[in-house]
Amino acid sequence: MSENIHDITKEKWVNSVFPEWGTWLNEEIESEDVKKDTVSMWWLGCTGIWIKSHESTNILCDLWCGSGKRTHGTGMMKKGHQMMRMSGVQKMQPNLRTQPFVLDPFEIKNVDALVVTHIHSDHLDINTAAAVNKNCPDAKFIGPKEVVETWLGWGIPKEKTIVVKPGNKVKVKDIEVVALEAFDRTALVTWDNPEETLRGKVPQDMDLIAVNYLFCTSGGNIYHAGDSHYCNKFAEHGNQYKVDVCLGAYGENPRGITDKVTSVDMLRMAEALNTNVVIPVHYDIWSNFMADPKEITEIWKMKKDRLKYDFKPYIWQVGGKFTYPTNKDDMEFNFYRGFDDAFSVENDTPFPSFL
Repeated sequence: MSENIHDITKEKWVNSVFPEWGTWLNEEIESEDVKKDTVSMWWLGCTGIWIKSHESTNILCDLWCGSGKRTHGTGMMKKGHQMMRMSGVQKMQPNLRTQPFVLDPFEIKNVDALVVTHIHSDHLDINTAAAVNKNCPDAKFIGPKEVVETWLGWGIPKEKTIVVKPGNKVKVKDIEVVALEAFDRTALVTWDNPEETLRGKVPQDMDLIAVNYLFCTSGGNIYHAGDSHYCNKFAEHGNQYKVDVCLGAYGENPRGITDKVTSVDMLRMAEALNTNVVIPVHYDIWSNFMADPKEITEIWKMKKDRLKYDFKPYIWQVGGKFTYPTNKDDMEFNFYRGFDDAFSVENDTPFPSFL
């Protein structure tokens, strides 16, 4: 029977369309056979990534399944909003979510660990936590102290959680997760800690609320910088550890805001870390921070010979896969376009001879 407009409701529309990719990417990740001496990862939007090793260990990091602004409301920020506290601006931040949901969190399977970099809600997500807790009963929940406290408040069992601070190492099957110092000034000045807020103090202990991670796999090491700004101490991390791929929170900062890493500092971070590949993320998600990653590529072209850059920038697409070292010399991702078997069967459309 054909559909009728009188049967269509908002609920039916939401259920039939959302998430926009359905389980396409879930199925791709689950079926992926990661080759020996490689490691694969998928970009899930913002700084969310899924890492899968040759040994079939699956780590989910910073998946955010929420939304930005959904109404103009009063046109003003709520009192205490983090951007208000950071800049003094009172007008609403126009941070609309610009990316579709490429993963269905409630169809997640086989996750061995959910790892979160810091306390901000576009990285620490209750929907992701609920889905992983339900679907992957043996998964560990790894994060700094305040991240774990949030999980516990949401109902994640304490025995599933692991608190980390810089220097800690956690073994998740064959992947070693190394917690390192974060350099997220925004997290410091926007930390929602009632006791500290009442005292009018800005917390000084970054380690409680944010860490960076190095994921050490048999196919290569992936450095996730969370929302860190540029810091000279990246060089110390690059001296202490082998970094094959690094990801940084790139974006076009609005007037009066320094929240995302600029194109120049993305390259400085890569150089300091002695990495082979640098990948910008986060610029995709917020309408008021969107940036063109090709700015990084063009500046790299200008400087690569003079500064002897031995790394390459890589422009990813949300929902796309990157495999190291298979893709280390590529500059840009493109989705598979299909039609490899075009005209393998007789087509129905007649073509004029002049075409």
